[in-house]
Amino acid sequence: MSGETITIKGPDGSFSGYLAKPKSGKGPGIVVIQEIFGVNKVMRGLCDWLAGEGYVALCPDLFWRIEPGVDITDQSEAEWKKAFDLFGKFNVDLGVKDIATTIATLRPMTTGTIGAVGYCLGGQLAYLTACHTDADASVGYYGVNIQNRLADAKGITSPLMLHIAGKDEFVPPEAQEAIVKGLHDNPHVTIHRYPEMDHAFARPGGAHYDRKTADEANDRTLKFFARHLG
Repeated sequence: MSGETITIKGPDGSFSGYLAKPKSGKGPGIVVIQEIFGVNKVMRGLCDWLAGEGYVALCPDLFWRIEPGVDITDQSEAEWKKAFDLFGKFNVDLGVKDIATTIATLRPMTTGTIGAVGYCLGGQLAYLTACHTDADASVGYYGVNIQNRLADAKGITSPLMLHIAGKDEFVPPEAQEAIVKGLHDNPHVTIHRYPEMDHAFARPGGAHYDRKTADEANDRTLKFFARHLG
C-alpha cells in the first residue's frame, strides 16, 4: 500500500496531507491525526495500515502554520527538542479547524462516513474533533491535556473512544482520573485503560512500544470504526 501527498485547501491557506486509499478505491474515511513529530513515517504507516483495512486515510500537516512539512522521528535528542518546540507553538483550536477542513476535503472521496484517530497531541485533537466537528466517530490514543478541555465535552454527539496509558509520563494519574470522571456520564464515550503502559505504547519503534497491548488497542479501534463507520 502506497499513498500520495495531496493539497488541502482551507480558509486560512493550503496545507499538505498524506492520502492512502484501499485497493477498491473507496470506503469510509479516517483522518489520521499526527503526533508532535509531524507527518512522518509512523503516521504514513498508519494511513497505509488503515487503507489495507478498507479505509480512505488522510493525515494532514497540522504544523503547516509554524513550519510546513515537518517529518522527524523520536530517535534523537535534537528531534525531541524540535518536537516539543513545535508543540509549544501549536494552537490546538486552529488545529481542530484544520481537521474540520480535512474532514470536508476527505468526505467526497469516501462512501460518506468519516472517522478520526489521533495519538499523543493527536489524541487530544481526536477528543476535540469529537467535540467540535461532524466526524462520525473518533479515537484518541494517550491524549495529552484532555483534562484541561473537559468543558468541551458537551459538544460530543458521536462515538468517542479513548485509550489511556496508566503510567503515561505526560498524563499524570490525577489527570487521568479527571478525564475518566469528567466523561463518565457521557453515553457517547468509551474509555479503555492500560494500567502498566507508558505514553506511546502503540508507536512502532518507540521506547515504550508494547506490541501485545498495541495490537489489543488497535483491534478495539478497528472494531469501533467497523461498528460506527460501516
